[in-house]
Amino acid sequence: MAAIRNFFKKKKLDIKFKTAGAGHKLTDEQPTPQLSTHDSGASASRQVVPPTEAQKAAAEPEAALARLQAPAPAFAKGGSTAVQIRMRKELEAERKAHRAKEEEEKSALSGGPTVIDKEGPPMLSVSGIYYHCPLVGHDVLPRDEMEAKISEFLYAQSVEEPALSAALIIRTLNKNQQAVKTCVDTLCKYLDNIIQAPDEEKFQKIRTGNKAFQERVKCIEGSLRFLHGMGFSEQRLPFQDGEDDFLVISAEMAADSGRLVQMKEVLTNSEPIIPELDRGLQVFSPSANVTKFELPDTFYRFTIEKIKKEAIQRSQKKMQLRTKAMKERDKQRELRKYRFTLLRIRLPDEIIMQGVFHCFEKMAAVYAFVRENLVNDWQPFRLLTGDGKTFDEEAEPSLAELGLSPAAVLTFAWDAQHTQS
Repeated sequence: MAAIRNFFKKKKLDIKFKTAGAGHKLTDEQPTPQLSTHDSGASASRQVVPPTEAQKAAAEPEAALARLQAPAPAFAKGGSTAVQIRMRKELEAERKAHRAKEEEEKSALSGGPTVIDKEGPPMLSVSGIYYHCPLVGHDVLPRDEMEAKISEFLYAQSVEEPALSAALIIRTLNKNQQAVKTCVDTLCKYLDNIIQAPDEEKFQKIRTGNKAFQERVKCIEGSLRFLHGMGFSEQRLPFQDGEDDFLVISAEMAADSGRLVQMKEVLTNSEPIIPELDRGLQVFSPSANVTKFELPDTFYRFTIEKIKKEAIQRSQKKMQLRTKAMKERDKQRELRKYRFTLLRIRLPDEIIMQGVFHCFEKMAAVYAFVRENLVNDWQPFRLLTGDGKTFDEEAEPSLAELGLSPAAVLTFAWDAQHTQS
C-alpha cells in the first residue's frame, strides 16, 4: 500500500539525512584562513592552530622514528646498536597499537563490527548474536535491545502517524500471531460495520467490559491506540440498571467512510518490523585455526549438557535396529538442535571471511553475503566443501539440512567457465 511504502521511505531518508553530517547553505561564503600581523606590520603569517591530543598521539611515532633515522650528533657516535634496535621495536609496536585503535574507532562509527585479526580466528569464534534494523538506525544490538529500540521508534511515530503506528505496534510487539490475527479480524469487523451502516448507533459504540472485546481486542498491545485513531473515545454511558465504560465514535467521524476504508487497508496490509540478523562480518589472515570453532551457548537450542547426553544416547541407538520412521524423527530432532550457523569462507588468497546465519536460511543467503563483499560482485563464483563438492546457489535445503550447522568452512572459487572465456 502507498501509505505504508511512503512511511518507510520517509523514515529511511530521515536516517540517511541525520547521519550525513553537518551541512551548510549554498549561499554561505567559504571560510578563509585568518591572518595575524606582526607588531612591526612588515610581514604577515598564518595563524597557528595548536594540534589536538589525537593529532599529537598520531604524530609521535613518526617523529620519534625520524629522530632515530637522523644522523647522530658527535657525542652519540659509537652508541649501542642494541638500544637502537630495541627502540625501533618499541616504535613499531606503538604504531601497530595506534593503527589498531584507529581501526576499532572506524568499526564503531560504521555500526557493523568488521574486525581484521592479523593473528587468525580467535578461540571464541563469535562473542554473541546481534541484530540490526535499517528502519530505526544503524545500531547493532542484541535481540532484546533491538526489539526495545523498535518499540520506542513505533511509539515515537504515534503523533505523526497514529493509525499506521498503531497497526505496526499490533503486528510487531505481540508474540502470539494467532491472537494478533483474531484482533485484526475483529477490528476489521468494527470498521466494516461502520462503513456499511454509518448511521447505525449500535455500531458507534463498544462496551469495553464485554468479554469478547476483552479477549479478542484489549489484550493486544496497540489495539486501543488503533481504535482511538479511528475516532473512538472513552465515555460512561447508561447500561442495564447502571452505567458502564464504552468506546464511542461520533456520527461525524463514522460518516467519513473514505478515512475508515484507508485505515482498514493500513491494518490489513501492514507487516511486523522484524530485527534482521547481523552477519557479524569478520576477516582473518591465513591461519591453521580456520577449522577450530568455539561457539557461545546462544547457537544452541538446548544446553551443552543436554546435547552431550543426546550424543551418548545416539551412540547407543546405533547398536539397535531402527525403522525408517524412527531414523527420520532422529534426523528432525538433530536439525532442531541448532539456532545459528557460523560459516568461514576461504578466499583464493587464503584470507578468511566469516559470517553468521540462521540455520533455516539457504545457500542463496550465503552467496549474497559473499557477493556484497566482493569488488567484482558481478563475476560468477562457486562455494565448495573441502572435498570439492559444490553448493548450488539455488539449493532448496536449509543450511542445517546441508550439514553446515553449527559451523563449517567453505572454499571460494571463481567460476572456471567464466574465467576461461
